[in-house]
Amino acid sequence: MQPYIVSLLTNQRSKLMELWKKELDIVRQENYLHSVSDSVYENTNQEFMHFIIGIIDMDEKDAKVKLSSFAEDYIQSGWPLAYFTQGLQAFRRVNLALLSEGETDVENVLSNFTELENWIDRIINQLVYDYTGSWEDIFEMQKLSLLELSAPLIPVFEDVSVMPLIGTIDTARAKLIMENLLQGVIEHRSQVVLIDITGVPVVDTMVAHHIIQASEAVRLVGAKCILVGIRPEIAQTIVNLGIDLSKFPTKSTLRKGIETALELTNKKMVDL
Repeated sequence: MQPYIVSLLTNQRSKLMELWKKELDIVRQENYLHSVSDSVYENTNQEFMHFIIGIIDMDEKDAKVKLSSFAEDYIQSGWPLAYFTQGLQAFRRVNLALLSEGETDVENVLSNFTELENWIDRIINQLVYDYTGSWEDIFEMQKLSLLELSAPLIPVFEDVSVMPLIGTIDTARAKLIMENLLQGVIEHRSQVVLIDITGVPVVDTMVAHHIIQASEAVRLVGAKCILVGIRPEIAQTIVNLGIDLSKFPTKSTLRKGIETALELTNKKMVDL
């Protein structure tokens, strides 16, 4: 940025801060900031204003690093991006007023303002980029965590494990189910695995295909697989679609599946 602009904004810092603060108070009227307390909003305003003014005369690369660090702190705390973008638009308006104050050369004002405007646009673009990248990373991490939690293999008895499935099964989730299933069978040394589809709302050809594949994979590592939780409507759908589950033992409830699994492992339930 031109030294003249930096000098002007530095010399009029107090006035700039005063005018900008009034503009930021207007920004707060937006619904997304109603829940923020007065003290928190005031502290954020002060930090934001001091930060932006502090990087005016900074090298562009250094300013970019500082801005990313600044944005990361507020991203983690959940502060809305709109506050900063609207705050910088307010900064733009205030500076236009300061640059044109007492200036008679319109071309000079426009030239200075254009340079300042480009500088502000770069900051806004950087903030949007940092916010977008951060939320994408957070979303992907949460998605992976949910996927891992959505297909656990749980050992319930010695040699017997259960995998409860809940929700829609797509290709990506089917792959994870297969991986968890095979890893769990080996880790828990399971002889029988029960796949419980009580919580699966729809069993179509693709879902059945994935389940059959999982059953075959379990058989190849030396264990047996039983499909449990087949509701009447699911049974009707399987028949109507012509899905062949003849090689895949099925039970209507988890309890019946466990009883069968115990028999296959030479165990039985006894009432005391």
